[in-house]
Amino acid sequence: MNSIISANIIRFVVLLLVQVVICNNINFLGYINPFIYIIFIFLFPIKEDRLVLLLVSFVLGMLVDLFSDSGGVHAAAAVFLAYSRPVLLKTSFGMLYEHQSVKFSNTEIGSLITYVTFGTLIHHFILFSLEIFNISNILLILKKTLVSSIFTILLSVLIIILFSRNKK
Repeated sequence: MNSIISANIIRFVVLLLVQVVICNNINFLGYINPFIYIIFIFLFPIKEDRLVLLLVSFVLGMLVDLFSDSGGVHAAAAVFLAYSRPVLLKTSFGMLYEHQSVKFSNTEIGSLITYVTFGTLIHHFILFSLEIFNISNILLILKKTLVSSIFTILLSVLIIILFSRNKK
């Protein structure tokens, strides 16, 4: 139990630091901004209390907002992602999630990519909708969501595969 908590604390701190030190300084062509801190929400233990995930997601988002000076949009998007996580897990993993037996270290790569893709698209759409906050700019919101999501999905899947998958 203590090793799970300490692993999550380390993951929280490392992803937060990488986000604010490296990823927040990437702004390629004005649209590509990777938000890899959402990996923490993706990999949070399934058997943990949902309220804990919502609170920790809020704190993570607020810390990213604090360092990014973005006024709460990351906190809102992170909480929405955490709230919609059970639906994403059920959609991506099906019966494995029903039986609470999803282990990200040995799931099928297709299910993992589906899970990360849908979660990233939801997170980024909420984030950019709140950041731009103008329905007349829906094409800009969709463009930023799509382009940033592609980069974030590639980085997230690569990081998850490298650091949490079993070596076969």
